[in-house]
Amino acid sequence: MPRQSFAMDGRGSAESGPMKFEHLALNVPDVRAMSRWYVEHLGLSVVRSLDAEPFTHFLADDTGRVFIEFYSNPKAPYPDYAAAHPLVLHVAFFAPDAGAAQAKLVEAGATAFSDDTMPDGSRLIFVRDPWGVPVQLCQRSKPFPGF
Repeated sequence: MPRQSFAMDGRGSAESGPMKFEHLALNVPDVRAMSRWYVEHLGLSVVRSLDAEPFTHFLADDTGRVFIEFYSNPKAPYPDYAAAHPLVLHVAFFAPDAGAAQAKLVEAGATAFSDDTMPDGSRLIFVRDPWGVPVQLCQRSKPFPGF
């Protein structure tokens, strides 16, 4: 099988083009419930899913871009997301009013973890979703391009 090569300058080769981030995948025990929660409370949409094991769900933000996959594959252990510090792994969302977003998510079953204001004035809040996965709410003083 031929190997595909990518240039080291970040632009890719003429044959392959540049690589782009596609998604981050999390192995979770209850994909369907978790996907519903992310759709209902974080405004995501399911763009592709499987009705049989491993019940893969690809979720996209309001731009239509897929960025996260939830699946349930017992061949690998389910990580103990609740035991890991949010700085090890978290899913981050742009939130123009992070405090209001936190209140809404806590009311929907999330658990508050931390609320920090950075030296530049950005507010970064961590909550854990009902399954223990850390979610960061980013109210940046200088949002990244596209936000």
